Amino acid sequence: MRKFVLAAAVATSALGLAACGETADAVGETGDAMAADAASIADDATAAAEEGAAAAGEAAGDAAAATEEAAGDAAAAVEGAADEAAANAEAMVDGE
Repeated sequence: MRKFVLAAAVATSALGLAACGETADAVGETGDAMAADAASIADDATAAAEEGAAAAGEAAGDAAAATEEAAGDAAAAVEGAADEAAANAEAMVDGE
């Protein structure tokens, strides 16, 4: 009878250890999957940040080009107005 009780205790312990081993494997696999997911999320975030930086740089370049064009247009307008004022002043002097 003692042998049966002892065998049952050993069998129960063996099953418990096997279950713990499987649980540890499952936990390890879950940890690996979580680490892979975290790495994927980090890669996606990095890619999004790089795309955002590229878009911001492009927008800044476009803004600089537009500003330069507007400044050129303004300078041309001022020059035209100055030429017209000089012509008017000369006409007034000639007309006196």
